Amino acid sequence: METRKVQVTGGSTYTVSLPKDWATENDVSAGSVVEFHSEEDILLLSPKSEEEREKGSIDIDGLEGDRLTRAVMTMYVSGFDVINFEAPRVTAGQRRTIREATQGLVGLEVIEETGERVVLQDLLDSSELSVHNAITRMRLVSLTMLSDAVTALLEDDDELAHDVIERDDDVDRLWYMVSRVFRTVLRNPAAATEIGFPRETVFDYQSSARQLERIADHATKIASIALEIGPVNESVAEVLSDLQNAALTVPETAMDALLEDDPDEAVELATEARADLPDIDERARDVDDVIRDLDDPELAQSLGLVVDSLSRTADYGGNIAESALQKAAPSP
Repeated sequence: METRKVQVTGGSTYTVSLPKDWATENDVSAGSVVEFHSEEDILLLSPKSEEEREKGSIDIDGLEGDRLTRAVMTMYVSGFDVINFEAPRVTAGQRRTIREATQGLVGLEVIEETGERVVLQDLLDSSELSVHNAITRMRLVSLTMLSDAVTALLEDDDELAHDVIERDDDVDRLWYMVSRVFRTVLRNPAAATEIGFPRETVFDYQSSARQLERIADHATKIASIALEIGPVNESVAEVLSDLQNAALTVPETAMDALLEDDPDEAVELATEARADLPDIDERARDVDDVIRDLDDPELAQSLGLVVDSLSRTADYGGNIAESALQKAAPSP
């Protein structure tokens, strides 16, 4: 860490010199324009970019299927506004994969296609991306998915199970958007001002969004199991329903804590959510005992996976509660 002494010039102007190595690395010289971003007692300085949009390119020669889909997701989450996918010859399969991946990402559109490249552009400004609305929507969808997945299992409702699986795409779309916003504010301090939240808050939201995305994955897992097995007997259905209700209470209360503006109320809610975890662990063990007494070993194994998913849901809620506690903690 380098230090500089603040000086006064002209009787009223405070000045400080820039480290030469930093200025050279960032092409800052006499006449360059720099930007200042204030975050309470911290002042961040960055060179003013001549490019209004961040551009990125990737060579996709030989990339197909899941590897190409992952490349699209990675470039989007990394925060690039314009993405060039280039190859000596972009195949029809590659174009189709890129288009399908783009449909699952908020704001991203294909703006150019040639024989050698496909260009994507994010058509939304940072100010239009509400990370608060995104995580609120993720909460609603993921927790409803879990409840519906258990209902589909207990009522042998294949149509509802298929619906749960389809909704996982909505949660993934919001998860990628939140991750993109998070990386954007890390790279560009001005983005936090446009979005309207401090970078610490965006970090807490991104961490919690990850937990909600995992809950949605477990809901999808339970829905898939529901499609594979038949009706569940009444005694097992009752204990599973009770476990589901208890498990969902943790992320619900934790999310209330995360979104609460009053720090004292947030701490109380987060502490309440975490206090429920030992009871849910005990309930899960009791349900496992009931399942082990079933005559069908394969059914018992499948239902054991359901119990594990419900238990993990509560644990993910506990992680959200931890983020809520950090968000509510006073600044040092």
